[in-house]
Amino acid sequence: MDISVIIPLLNEAESLPELHRWIKTVMDKNNYLYEVIFIDDGSTDNSWNCIEAIAKENPAVKGIKFLKNYGKSQALHAGFEKAQGDVVITMDADLQDSPDEIPELYNLIKNDGFDLISGWKKKRYDNVLMKNMPSKLFNWAARKTSGVYLHDFNCGLKAYSNEVVKNIEVYGEMHRYIPVLAKNAGFTKINEKVVQHQARKYGSSKFGMERFINGFLDLITIWFLSKFGKRPMHFFGALGALMFAIGLLAAAYIGVYKLYKLSVGEPAVLVTNNPWFYIALTTMVIGTQLFLAGFLGEIILRTKNNEARYKIAQLLHV
Repeated sequence: MDISVIIPLLNEAESLPELHRWIKTVMDKNNYLYEVIFIDDGSTDNSWNCIEAIAKENPAVKGIKFLKNYGKSQALHAGFEKAQGDVVITMDADLQDSPDEIPELYNLIKNDGFDLISGWKKKRYDNVLMKNMPSKLFNWAARKTSGVYLHDFNCGLKAYSNEVVKNIEVYGEMHRYIPVLAKNAGFTKINEKVVQHQARKYGSSKFGMERFINGFLDLITIWFLSKFGKRPMHFFGALGALMFAIGLLAAAYIGVYKLYKLSVGEPAVLVTNNPWFYIALTTMVIGTQLFLAGFLGEIILRTKNNEARYKIAQLLHV
């Protein structure tokens, strides 16, 4: 199979028939062997009924219905597991991503040998204050932190080789950082393509300002996991050793100071009256706790079970 198109969605019943017709027109024009996988992420409108109707019309259409809303990352994870195409393309269901981009994205992966191509919506039709400015700040921080130099990490229109989607694990809210996950997994042929951004035709955006706050928090998480996810003791152990060393130095200072006072004949002072005593005690306790955190991290890493992060209510042709 040439292409798998994965489309996560939440309450997009109005746009689904038009999106399907558009994708089908592009696929038929280019004679691609394809599948379209719609992932209904707990919609409360008529989205699933629309997917069922479209699947009856076109056997290349498949569907996954979640029991409730689990988030875009979980939806992409489910789609990646089922994808069979040599090239996997993700896009949003709101018609803001253009299926006309598919042939060029396919060629960049299949013929030019890239592992991942990320869309760059250079010209946007979003609210400048509410979306564009926070997005620019977010993308700048992501570039500096991850070392992956893309202009638009959060663009839903991306293309991957099948090998990439089968070797990365998208979890939590990490869909924004799939290029970083790919890089950490060893896929380094990552590039971007300027894509057309269209104004939303139906409904309203499902994302608010909180996505940028969550995005920055996830950025810190993925930075930490990329550096210390496989060796937590290196991080916690180093901090623990530093804190313990400070405690030992403070304790040594207290001992030397007390011996000096005794040597010059001054009356002995209780150790607990010296503020350095509490500095030594606190830093040594914190150092011990950090060591324990590192040990626990190593144990969890070696004994964790891969539990399902979502429940599927229904499958369609998958």
